[in-house]
Amino acid sequence: MSTRPLQSSGHDPGHDRVIPPPHQRTAAGGDHPSAAPRLRYPAVIVLSLTQLILVIDNSVVNVALPQIRHALGFSATGLSWVVTSYALVFGGLVLLSGKVGSIVGPRRTLLIGVSIFTAASALGGAATTPAMLIAARVLQGLGAALAAPGTLVLLMSITRPGPQRARAMSVFVLAIGLGAASGLVLGGVLTTSLGWEWVMFVNIPVGLVVLVGVRLLVPEAPRAPARLDVGGAVASTAGMTALVYGLVNAASHGWADPVVLGSFAVSIAGLLALVLIERRHAAPVVPLGFFTRMRSAAPLLAMMLIPAGQAGFLYFAALFTQNALGFTPLQTGLSVLPFTAALLVTNLLTSRLVTRHGERIIGSLGMLGLLAGLWWMSRIDAADTFAGGLLGPFVLLGLGAGLTVAPLTAVIMHQAPPAQVGAASSLNQGMQQLGGALGLAVLTTVYGSAAAGGAGEAGAIATALTAGVAFPLLALTLFATWARPTTDIE
Repeated sequence: MSTRPLQSSGHDPGHDRVIPPPHQRTAAGGDHPSAAPRLRYPAVIVLSLTQLILVIDNSVVNVALPQIRHALGFSATGLSWVVTSYALVFGGLVLLSGKVGSIVGPRRTLLIGVSIFTAASALGGAATTPAMLIAARVLQGLGAALAAPGTLVLLMSITRPGPQRARAMSVFVLAIGLGAASGLVLGGVLTTSLGWEWVMFVNIPVGLVVLVGVRLLVPEAPRAPARLDVGGAVASTAGMTALVYGLVNAASHGWADPVVLGSFAVSIAGLLALVLIERRHAAPVVPLGFFTRMRSAAPLLAMMLIPAGQAGFLYFAALFTQNALGFTPLQTGLSVLPFTAALLVTNLLTSRLVTRHGERIIGSLGMLGLLAGLWWMSRIDAADTFAGGLLGPFVLLGLGAGLTVAPLTAVIMHQAPPAQVGAASSLNQGMQQLGGALGLAVLTTVYGSAAAGGAGEAGAIATALTAGVAFPLLALTLFATWARPTTDIE
């Protein structure tokens, strides 16, 4: 099946004026109409760096969680809100921000978002109470939500379907994988040498580099008039926040607690309201058409389920290595290097493998690797060493992750009509963040219940990871059954 061409755009870097891309200029202007523009690697790298800092912010915090809990006085279950507050606001508002980007321009929205994210990182590093840190994380999520949709829309606008876009997407996805993995190493170095505050402060210089790079190298994409669906964004964010809040509190207060039951009721009401609002809105933040056919819905649901399992892996790896194995934060970060190395290897090969075998086969193999790696890691116990209990699962999880995200992203973006590429990008980002938040809420609830039942640290983590196997298993089932290829197979 051939790809649909998506026209890219050029831009005068110092202005917001959109100019015709090289392959659309006439021969009179010196360019052949059918000539394909060269891949703008500097622009691709800047956009990938933008995505990297948004992803790395979760993983870099994971390794500092024990120190954050001790320094600021978080409870065992409340600590997870350091991660989930960011993911919930990011995932909930990214749907609305995609529409904002289509109106004012994805490049401009990206610059505003990175500015907010950078300022919020300074606030987070200066936090002295749990409430102050959570507030900073919420602001970081807001900034990330504004910035994230533009990265993929701009990437699509400066590349052509086929090998060129596959190469650019490979670099982009590599940044996502490196952000998740290298964040633990960076977090370990910073926490050990400078203190947990620097897992926040490190975003400041990187954010400044991104702001300058985007201004100089990345052209604006065409804008499209649209109405803002504030009601849909509020309903989706409220529904998911209430669901996660109920799941987190169920671990400490019990499933019959009035607050827990009330949270679930608000969640159901919010999600029902979302459906009603979106059915009537001319430009919904969640186009229901994406979910009326399994061909387009299944990849999106799989994109939500994959981070749900990966969030558990990163979160519990940090807890197990430090609390059960006695690792320092630096040792915890270094322990994930096998995951990073395996991810790099498969990521470098993914575009070539997809060209030969198609997205469904390669993506399904990746999900199978994630499933096997998570199941293997769930077999850990208190007597395990790193080499005996974690090394093998880390390698397998890295191999699986490197094969999964790029094919899954390509299928999601290909399903979108040209007029809804921005909405697809927002949904792609939103599903990842909401999936991570929801998955972590479910798994920390299982972990808290097992720990309260006397399972011990290692036993509670193993129980939570066993439950987490369901996420990649369901994702694999959905993707392998309904995904359709986006490129011709050699």
